[in-house]
Amino acid sequence: MTVCRKICRAVLQFFKKLLNLITMRRLLMRVLNRVLLSDTFAPTMGVEAEIHTQGRRKLVVGLGNPGMEDTRHSVGMAVLGALAARLGLADRWRGDKNVSGEVILSELPHTHVVLLRPKLLMNVNGVSVAKAAGKYGIKPEDILLVHDELDKPLGKIAMKHGGSARGHNGVRSCVDCLQTDVMPRLRVGIGRPSGKTPVDRHVLSRFTSEEQKVLDSVVVQSVDLLLSQLSQQDTQSPSSPKGGRQAALKRKEREPSASPDIGGETSSQNHINLIVDSENGFSQIC
Repeated sequence: MTVCRKICRAVLQFFKKLLNLITMRRLLMRVLNRVLLSDTFAPTMGVEAEIHTQGRRKLVVGLGNPGMEDTRHSVGMAVLGALAARLGLADRWRGDKNVSGEVILSELPHTHVVLLRPKLLMNVNGVSVAKAAGKYGIKPEDILLVHDELDKPLGKIAMKHGGSARGHNGVRSCVDCLQTDVMPRLRVGIGRPSGKTPVDRHVLSRFTSEEQKVLDSVVVQSVDLLLSQLSQQDTQSPSSPKGGRQAALKRKEREPSASPDIGGETSSQNHINLIVDSENGFSQIC
């Protein structure tokens, strides 16, 4: 019994230290986000924003690490590059130090679009996103994040409308800098590592030649889905809560749900997923 107690105590101490380490890391990232983001997020409607004063404005962001566009963790950048090519704008990228990234300005029916490739590391991508949103006067609910997803296998994509970062540091940075989690996200599956390969090594690795064939099809379907989302008619949507997720939850508790459940989640939760399987050629709402 004494040995068992010692083992249990050692295990508890280990997990306590691990939890403290994770908490400290997240705290440091949050502080770094705030330091890099010198101005509080707020639409400024400057000279560049004036071109978007008519019609709805949307921001599409490919999350990733600059200089590592071919890795799994930067698959969002690959999708965004393919979107720019589909729009015939692949040669229109220009650096903008005011947003710490590269941007393209474009127009679709009923929608003005800004494409953004952050030039900051993944863990602080949110700084670039918040700066771009402020510069072009774009609301958080009109910011579409494209990023990799460990919990989905390669060949599947899913559209998620708001909610937690689910462990993704780039999304967590965006939530922290924008002070809300209402941003829709296109999650591109990269799958979890096999064997004893560490997650960090897996996400920073490149796709194999066989995986690249699957990825090519995924990128095409991702662009199709993005264009579908961007071309939707403007609808009245509530402004994002100033206090972030907690404020949103408190507000939703006071608002009755007007729609039936879809896949076990009510529309008031606003977390409906559209899943696309590139291998079997089907889409499903869940």
